[in-house]
Amino acid sequence: MRKVLLGVLIAVVVLGLIAGAFAGGVLVGRGTARALTTATPTTSAPAGTEATPETTAPPTSESGADEPLNYDMLREVLDILDREFYGGLPDQATLSYGAIRGMLMTLDDPYTTFIEPDIAAIWNQDATGEFEGIGATVRMREDGYLEIVRPLPGQPAEAAGLKAGDLVLEVDNVSIVGMGLYEAIGLIRGPEGSEVTLKIARPDETEPFTVTVRRARIVMPTVDSRMLEHNIGYIQLTEFDDTATDRVTAALQALLNQGAEGLIFDLRDNPGGFLTQAIQIGDLFLDKGVVAVERDSGGGEQTFTSQSGDLGETIPLVVLVNGGSASASEIVAGAIQDRGRGVLIGEQTLGKGSVQLPHDLSDGSQLRVTIARWYTPNNHSIHGAGLKPDIEAPIPEDTPAGEDPQLQRAIQYLVEEK
Repeated sequence: MRKVLLGVLIAVVVLGLIAGAFAGGVLVGRGTARALTTATPTTSAPAGTEATPETTAPPTSESGADEPLNYDMLREVLDILDREFYGGLPDQATLSYGAIRGMLMTLDDPYTTFIEPDIAAIWNQDATGEFEGIGATVRMREDGYLEIVRPLPGQPAEAAGLKAGDLVLEVDNVSIVGMGLYEAIGLIRGPEGSEVTLKIARPDETEPFTVTVRRARIVMPTVDSRMLEHNIGYIQLTEFDDTATDRVTAALQALLNQGAEGLIFDLRDNPGGFLTQAIQIGDLFLDKGVVAVERDSGGGEQTFTSQSGDLGETIPLVVLVNGGSASASEIVAGAIQDRGRGVLIGEQTLGKGSVQLPHDLSDGSQLRVTIARWYTPNNHSIHGAGLKPDIEAPIPEDTPAGEDPQLQRAIQYLVEEK
């Protein structure tokens, strides 16, 4: 199975942001992102800004599709600029990158994006579970604005007063409106101890304002597990990285050895990761059947399946989800929901249902291309819609610190079902 990324870096990259070609959300950080989070997009303009015109897909026609790219016209424009532009032209690499970005903008897909070499080098770092950034999950809206989905508890973004729903307009005086997701995240990420100044638009504020955040090293344990009351086991997965299946399997085995009679699988704020890990973790909880279906632009279809005989196929199961659950998280949760294997509790998921394939280019830059969309076993498309929980359990704004009403609702459900 090829290694593709699911999700949005919007999408989880922790601002420590975590991002990648996954299915899900994005954390802003300096490590490799493994999250694809993208909530249902909105198109209203932020306070104090001018609305970005809504884009439409270019018309498709046989004649237009068959016309070759006009390299001569590109050269003609460059020659005119070289002769007549009042002021110095950027270097050839900058002009080339600008032309590439302009071409990608016509695709109307925020996940097909070009990443310059210095930012690509950051994304290509090995995943370590540690990130240097501000500690927030983000997504790129369809109108070109980067939205903070959720500041991570106890991290710099929260300490600086950033809130869910805030829109990042500028990073260190550089506008990121309309910029590719990965590029925008690359500007926000940076070394521990350094500072980054963000210009923020907040829905309930009349004018944008600036916030300076001191970046920190953010350690994200991929798997956290423990026994709860009533012999209920708890496993939290924060990212579908290369070790996710092995760690979840080990955690589940340990809980079963301790006598777990029910399981809560927490995928809240999990932005996604690798498709292979999503299918394998789905297989851990499902007997023989379909986990997900991938359909590409050429009409091709690939079905990913699970087999019987794994550890987690019979234990009573609840999956916790929220608006930060994206991509790979939605593949697993959608399969469990469609096949009646468990109950989803929490809030509607992000809706990141596309697959990106990264291409390393000759100069060290990277092109990430949306190659397919995926569907649940019952043929539901998650892209732009997300998953609706079986039991909706929003967290009230006045919830005291340290309390988790969604987790308590999951415990209540499993106790009542025993």
